[in-house]
Amino acid sequence: MQLPQLMKGIETLGITGDPDGEVQSVRYDSRQCEKNSLFVAISGLKTDGHQFIGDALTRGARFIIHERDFTPPAGVTAICVRNSRQVLGRLGRNFFGHPSSSLCLIAVVGTNGKTTITYLLEAILRAAGHSVGVLGTVNYRYGDRSLPAPNTTPESFDMQRILREMADHGVTHCVAEVSSHAIDLRRVDECAFDLGIFTNLTQDHLDYHRTMENYFQAKKRFFSEILPGGGKNRPRPMIVNGDDPFGQRIIREIGGGCITYGLDTPCDVHPNPFHLSLGGIDAKLNIEDEALDITSPLMGRFNLYNILAAAAAARAIEIPGRVIRNGIAGLNQVPGRLEKVSTAGQPAVFVDYAHTDDALKRVLQNLTLFRTERIITVFGCGGDRDRGKRPLMGEAAAAYSDLTIITSDNPRMEDPLEIIREIETGIRAPKFTDIQEFRRIPEQRGYIVLPDRRAAIAAAIGLAGPADIVLIAGKGHEDYQIVGNRKFPFDDRMIARDELRLWQTGREGS
Repeated sequence: MQLPQLMKGIETLGITGDPDGEVQSVRYDSRQCEKNSLFVAISGLKTDGHQFIGDALTRGARFIIHERDFTPPAGVTAICVRNSRQVLGRLGRNFFGHPSSSLCLIAVVGTNGKTTITYLLEAILRAAGHSVGVLGTVNYRYGDRSLPAPNTTPESFDMQRILREMADHGVTHCVAEVSSHAIDLRRVDECAFDLGIFTNLTQDHLDYHRTMENYFQAKKRFFSEILPGGGKNRPRPMIVNGDDPFGQRIIREIGGGCITYGLDTPCDVHPNPFHLSLGGIDAKLNIEDEALDITSPLMGRFNLYNILAAAAAARAIEIPGRVIRNGIAGLNQVPGRLEKVSTAGQPAVFVDYAHTDDALKRVLQNLTLFRTERIITVFGCGGDRDRGKRPLMGEAAAAYSDLTIITSDNPRMEDPLEIIREIETGIRAPKFTDIQEFRRIPEQRGYIVLPDRRAAIAAAIGLAGPADIVLIAGKGHEDYQIVGNRKFPFDDRMIARDELRLWQTGREGS
């Protein structure tokens, strides 16, 4: 692409060198530069891309986007801008021909529920005969392609590239999890969204946002700036949880076209009546002027909220009620979201991604409704993340569990034992010195520390009787564990299934 065409709509502070020329590729990682690349030097959170301009030039870059003082060598064009990160998104939009303009693009924004809602919408849209793409925490996927997801929401240039690939492969609808980081770091500013769904807001990512108000303002910015800025102009583009206090703020502070959903307050989309069980959800969904009888194998009150959100969004883009019903019924499971890994006759063992105190509390509250015996919970907290939620997660786990086993999650560069100590400060239940002490007094509620996650999972399942519930929380779909700066294979679901086989063998042999 010719440089003037690529730079269309971008404000520059100055250009040194030839303002024309053909750009072969756009890169923000100097290691990927090649002959005639345009390198975008971004002031990142951990490293400054300006430090790698020399490497980019060595590899053949001919054009440099920069914010800081830089004098280019002969034959190189330097373009000074106010914000390289923001420019990267517009470069992607120009380079790939504004792909979101030809897609129905739906964003899911909020702390909890984003992944499940994308799966529900994917099922509904497929039931309607549409070709669907999904961008989210588990993976990026469309057609028969599945790509690993390094971030919940791709970097802005990659977002435009993937959307272009989807459009070129016949995708008509794309559902994207949009994180607060992505909004704050301008990854989706250049996307034209049709709808935005707001799920809820609870404490998370305060290591980045610092305060809940900052966290909320990041989410709100999607609805106040990015969604209307896309120009799709749908009459009711906001789908908002009317029960959530922050959802109510979005409705009050932004106004405009909105469809609300909820259980406890008067909303456009609501269930009446509904029934929750270990077998799933049965409900009559009232969607404005229509009543839909729906069934879903997904469990719990929080998944009913997710179903309401997906149904409201589907109605906003005129999906018929019978298709919404069939799509919801057809989704059997979401990876790592209250995913049952046990079979009949075994303890009910679930793996869930809950990694905030609110998410953990909600999962356990729902499991408590179905308990016949004990609940045993295994969880830890990730390192290099919001430390404030650690004692709150400890408090939530101990409040709803007969036995809480505190273990390691992804400690990253932190000491796992120090993370565990911070979790313990929120627990008011007694501490067992070892597993044998718990075996001696199984009626006593309390907690134990087992830093080795595999050993913790083995202990939980080994202690469980056939009527007990075991929750393994925090990592969900992840198939790795990050210790230091290394990533090791580790899948809670596989380990739990291995331990359940041992549990079954032990029962049959006794």
